[in-house]
Amino acid sequence: MLDSLTTFVLRHRRLVACAWLIALVLGVIGTQKAINRLAFDFSLPGQPGHETAVTIMKTYGNGGEQVPYVAVVTLPPGQRVQQQQSAVGAAFGAVQKGVPGLRVVDFPSTQDRSFITRDGRSTYALIFAPTPRGFAPGPAAAIEGVLAKSRPAGSTSGLTSLDLLGNGGDSGGPGVLVETLLGGLGALAVLAFVFASFLALVPLAIAAVSILSTFLVLLGLTYLTDISFVVQFLVSLIGLGVAIDYSLIIVSRWREERAHGRGNDEAVRVAVRTAGKAVVFSGVTVAVGLAALIVLPVPFLRSMGLGGMLIPLVSTAVSLTLLPAILGGIGPRVDWPRIRKEGAAARGWSAWARLVVRRRWVAAGGALVLLGALVAPVFGISIGLARSNSLAQSGSAYDALHVLERGGVTSGILTPIEVLVHGGDAAAVAARAAAVPGVRAAYAPDGPVWRRGGNAVAVVVPRAETVAGGSVGVVKRVRAALASTPGVVGEAGAGPLQIDYLKAVYGNFPLVLLLIVVVTFLLLARAFRSLLLPLKAVLLNLMSLAATFGALTFFWQHGHGSQALFGIAATGAITFWLPIVIFAFLFGLSMDYEVFILSRMREEYDATGSTDAAVIEGLGRTGRLVTSAALILFLAFISLASGPQTDIKVFATGLGFGILLDATVVRALLVPALVSLFGRWNWWLPTWAAKPLRVAPSAAIPEQRRPQADRVGAGRD
Repeated sequence: MLDSLTTFVLRHRRLVACAWLIALVLGVIGTQKAINRLAFDFSLPGQPGHETAVTIMKTYGNGGEQVPYVAVVTLPPGQRVQQQQSAVGAAFGAVQKGVPGLRVVDFPSTQDRSFITRDGRSTYALIFAPTPRGFAPGPAAAIEGVLAKSRPAGSTSGLTSLDLLGNGGDSGGPGVLVETLLGGLGALAVLAFVFASFLALVPLAIAAVSILSTFLVLLGLTYLTDISFVVQFLVSLIGLGVAIDYSLIIVSRWREERAHGRGNDEAVRVAVRTAGKAVVFSGVTVAVGLAALIVLPVPFLRSMGLGGMLIPLVSTAVSLTLLPAILGGIGPRVDWPRIRKEGAAARGWSAWARLVVRRRWVAAGGALVLLGALVAPVFGISIGLARSNSLAQSGSAYDALHVLERGGVTSGILTPIEVLVHGGDAAAVAARAAAVPGVRAAYAPDGPVWRRGGNAVAVVVPRAETVAGGSVGVVKRVRAALASTPGVVGEAGAGPLQIDYLKAVYGNFPLVLLLIVVVTFLLLARAFRSLLLPLKAVLLNLMSLAATFGALTFFWQHGHGSQALFGIAATGAITFWLPIVIFAFLFGLSMDYEVFILSRMREEYDATGSTDAAVIEGLGRTGRLVTSAALILFLAFISLASGPQTDIKVFATGLGFGILLDATVVRALLVPALVSLFGRWNWWLPTWAAKPLRVAPSAAIPEQRRPQADRVGAGRD
């Protein structure tokens, strides 16, 4: 099929190029429209916290899943809040009147001393606001403006919240376009080193067409279902790396075949038949990893799976059609000056492969020990949200929170629990909740903005932030204490949201994992014509992912290095959506390199009949390409980490570290060592397994290791 496709492309290369040029132009026109149509839906249908939050939003138009703002007023030295409560109450009242759609609870309205700091000079109000639409700014600026005008004479004011802190303080970051350009410049530098000719520009052209064509398909998909706004970052940056990786593999094989004396068209056919086949299996594997997100009962993760799987599929299509058209036409002219030759395997990588084969037990043992050390911290991972002290380290939001914390007010005020009461006594509910261990205070505000249509809301403030699996115990205790209380409908807020997400996402994770593993195993068994190689690939991928999560836990959650490199304190938890999304992307992306390396090893084994020879020649041919491809992806992720949001930094560093770990320790050390150790059993595919896979069986034929291995390494012409 690939031969037929390549023949058609070469025969009609101008037509193919024009078709993709049209897609490129339409992509330029439609990208912004696609971005504007992306959704900001974080709903969890059927989960109790989410359903309660939806009812609160429908009833009051604010609160629910939206964390509140915390407005802070500090009086001049010598003045006390209790003495100036009328003026303070007037300031907070002006905010409620001046900014539409708010619910405000403060000291003057409750007379609860917990609203005041130890020195009596500072006080705060919890402000429940409507959820902003998309990237539209929330009411924070309006609240700050009204508060600044109405605060008591000589006082200062500020505003904080988890969202404001999560924006990175006053620091900004480049937009997605700038991040993509930064990643592209890094990729160009790597490609210039790999090809040492103007051919380095071709993969970038393929990436541009792939990214914009993906946005075009994404635009059509938005008319069928909601797609998360996060997908735009994935398409731009991961699409950049994936498209370049795929074209890098095919172009390198094309150069190799031309160096062996093949004509240009024949070199294109062989490159697509061999490297292109690896690209197909790689693209499908990446898509499978992302498609598995669709089985989760979480709309925004499902949409990330749908949108994300477009990236490898479109990149594969462009690489198998437009790239051969370019190579078959202007390829030889663009490949100038040809400083680097592809006729022989890389000497350095061949020497490394021979060393690994000779010391395979040491290589395998050392790699496993290193991976084991990285895996160890993962057993202490905490899933949730980043703690407030790991978000902004400067700026007005940080300063406002710091004023309260200095005065003895804990950061639990950032994550209050809203208890929805219908037809019951909200004051009694608040009193019962206040007695729960771990609760700092509870209020039942009165007034029309708090009591509507027989509904009322009690606000429960925990002592500590309820942002992670280890800190939501107080939410569970509050739920248990109020379960039999008349009129209680349910609880909403950041803490209940964490419980809902942990149940919806990680309660279904075994199903996601099983689906990915089974489908990937079947795909690789067909690609490698082996049972042992795909089993090894899946197990090593899982171990590599565990090591990546262990490194994230050590670096971000425990803070060993995050402060030094990013100026961010220990997060205390890994945000709930990050592990599952990192897993889905990394499982497929890292499997890319497994497919590229083992496909070449299988090809060399079929030619020589020697496993060690296949390892040496295969790694000698693919080692430089795989590490270069990994470096390109790493640079794309590093550019993504330049944004101010802590979650995006964790996401980018997780992907970047995982790619480098997989391309170096796993694929360049552990994989060749294990393949050499397994010998002829690598290639065993019995008839009973080959038949349903629709491939030829492969026997485990005895072989002579050393003589064949010693004769290989200098490359062949």
